[in-house]
Amino acid sequence: MEAKKDLEMIAFGPLPSRRLGQSIGINNIPPKICTYSCIYCQLGRTHTLQSTRQPFYAPQKIVADVKQKIEGAKGKKEAIDYLTFVADGEPTLDSNLGAEIELLKTTGIKIAVITNTSLIWKKDVRDDLGKADWVSLKIDTVDQEIWHRINRPYGSLQMRDILDGISEFSYSFSGDLVTETMIIQDVNDETEGLEKVAEFIAGLSPKKSYISIPIRPPAEKWVKAAGENEVNRTFQIFKEQGIEAECLIGYEGNAFAFTGNIEEDLLGIMFVHPIREDGVRELLSKANANWSIIEKLLVQKKVIQTEYNGKKFYMRKLPGKTRDATEGGI
Repeated sequence: MEAKKDLEMIAFGPLPSRRLGQSIGINNIPPKICTYSCIYCQLGRTHTLQSTRQPFYAPQKIVADVKQKIEGAKGKKEAIDYLTFVADGEPTLDSNLGAEIELLKTTGIKIAVITNTSLIWKKDVRDDLGKADWVSLKIDTVDQEIWHRINRPYGSLQMRDILDGISEFSYSFSGDLVTETMIIQDVNDETEGLEKVAEFIAGLSPKKSYISIPIRPPAEKWVKAAGENEVNRTFQIFKEQGIEAECLIGYEGNAFAFTGNIEEDLLGIMFVHPIREDGVRELLSKANANWSIIEKLLVQKKVIQTEYNGKKFYMRKLPGKTRDATEGGI
């Protein structure tokens, strides 16, 4: 049965995305039907936990809504880089996902899917995801106990099956594969666990691995984002495994835009990458600027100094301490 649309948005945007440029989002799951009830989810606790795939909206309805958004964007001369399945639940629960991707490919715009990977052990899910151009896989942990604590999966799901499914998909997928790991204070921010996550991700050879923290109000009020030291440590652990890592710790907007202003450029880069001291000095030298800029940013508490393996790093101070969350952001 097709879900009632009511006030739900199937297609929205285009919106600026930290990962995908200008993206039209596709909400192919009614709120909030999911395989997980993540402690940090911006949509709150899951009211319908399930692992069985089913149709929710007719593919033709989704395609019509998306095409209407595309035409509206073209009328305003707005660029569209991706059509992104990013739902109010887990997008792979939609048994029509593969058909929808194929129909939308006729637009000539690349297709992205952001999945929590919980159903990737199913061959039909891997086949559907394989039709996309860009796929993001959530890997918050590889530890069974932590997985239950942070992602709170549907009862019949098994972590070993999911990890095996992720590996199998990574071998066969010909598009751009990325991963995303959400770091929560005192939950999955321990060094040993992060090293195991990094080792597993390195075996997937992703194009990029995103390290994120919650940036919107979470399902559970006690959830706190990992601090600057933990984010930097995670970044360095990933880099040591040869992973092309990037931090998602800031809001969308002009944080990543080139401005020509060394202070703004430094702050933008530091939202994405902690910069080692020698790298900061090199950037300052190229801009004919001196270290007083960093001293000012430290005093203003816009930047913090942290250490890893005896080296000093500088990164953007995280906005607030009681963290928010993003599971469904593009």
